[in-house]
Amino acid sequence: MSAARGVLARTGRARAELIRRLSPRVSFTQTCSWYSDGPGTDRPEVRLSRLGGEDNGIVEVLMCRERARNSLGRVFVGQMRELVSSLHHGTGGCAVIFKSSIPGVFCAGADLKERAQMSNPEAELFVHGLRSLMNDIAVLPVPTIAAVDGFALGGGLELALACDLRTAAHSAQMGLIETTRGLLPGAGGSQRLPRTVGFAMAKELIFTGRRVGGERAAELGLVNRSVPQNQTGDAAHKEALSLAREILPQAPIAVRMAKVAMNRGAEVDISSGMAIEGMCYARLIPLRGTDKRAWLRS
Repeated sequence: MSAARGVLARTGRARAELIRRLSPRVSFTQTCSWYSDGPGTDRPEVRLSRLGGEDNGIVEVLMCRERARNSLGRVFVGQMRELVSSLHHGTGGCAVIFKSSIPGVFCAGADLKERAQMSNPEAELFVHGLRSLMNDIAVLPVPTIAAVDGFALGGGLELALACDLRTAAHSAQMGLIETTRGLLPGAGGSQRLPRTVGFAMAKELIFTGRRVGGERAAELGLVNRSVPQNQTGDAAHKEALSLAREILPQAPIAVRMAKVAMNRGAEVDISSGMAIEGMCYARLIPLRGTDKRAWLRS
């Protein structure tokens, strides 16, 4: 009997250690942060907007590299990294929407002109940094929504896949097209697409480099919602706002911990996932009966 208790104790300690390692340091501080412009630019390529009024708690990340269709160049990626870091360490709000200010484009993927000037080691280092950025977006503590109102190709789709949820206009075009250029998705796409649409379909899409429209993306589960494009070209953004407004009234810390439970639980076996769920649930018990929006006003 004592031997059995010893085994149980060791198992419990091992599971507790696993939970400790997997659990992110979730911060609920509320200081606002901003990013500094990257070198060699006189205008930001990424902006941050915090909505007010009834939409207080919704944050928008606006991609506005107009001359290069939001392609992932050094300055763009550097500014995005600083902005995402500010969202990690500042007041996170209740939901973050990633959108484009460029008509017909979400993000066109890699900046091929810049990439052509890089040596092989420089290109490898840049892609490593890009992969790191997508991981930082994926672990933002609040729900994230990509509003795809146009092309999201290569790294652009990888950015959308790093978000929790996606909305798309019917006219949007999405695809991991790297194999058509002798590459493979290098910023998380080869891992996140199979987890989103299933392995067989992800392999078909990546092997062929095929693009899909918004309606087909919804059928595949690549996006949560697809809507007809409107005259102002922002139908996916409006749908993303609608989705964020559904999240907004919910208890924000509960939503954050639900995200931790699902994301971390998906990385481990079901038994360890149940333990992570229990840990997240325990964090919420002391908060019962409190004003779920009070933390936004303090």
